[in-house]
Amino acid sequence: MATHGPAFVVGVTELLRHPGTRREVVVRAPLDDLSLSSSRVVEGSDVEARLVLEALSDTALTATGTITAEWAGECRRCLTAVEGSLETHVQEIFESRPVEGETYRLAVDHVDLAPMIRDAVLLALPLAPLCAEACAGPEPEDHPLGTEDQPVPDDRWAALKELKFD
Repeated sequence: MATHGPAFVVGVTELLRHPGTRREVVVRAPLDDLSLSSSRVVEGSDVEARLVLEALSDTALTATGTITAEWAGECRRCLTAVEGSLETHVQEIFESRPVEGETYRLAVDHVDLAPMIRDAVLLALPLAPLCAEACAGPEPEDHPLGTEDQPVPDDRWAALKELKFD
């Protein structure tokens, strides 16, 4: 499990005492191990969440806002390095008795935003990034398989050349 510091833990005691009240928070820190097969959050870079926390009751609150992060990866066609920034909107519920897969855990006096931020960033990372929409992929002459017209023969199939059909 990746570790995260107290930067994503926010005290909410006063907020929960007054249902219906709101509080704006900004949390920013690195989150480790945020990656997919072809893209990842830049190691050591900050993930930022700008949120409004609103108490629904003394045991539940909502977090609504925007999460941003810098990412890097490889173009799905030519495999060159690509990078960008992502921005995703969140609107989630935190409860003292969370429903798995639907709401997040709320402690008595604080909320740990890291699991929600981690989930949102992973869902927003590009699955198959492109360096450019018009990327045609690698140059055929640089490709180890040759070109479409002249593929490089595989020695394992050499015996098939001797095969004759009537």
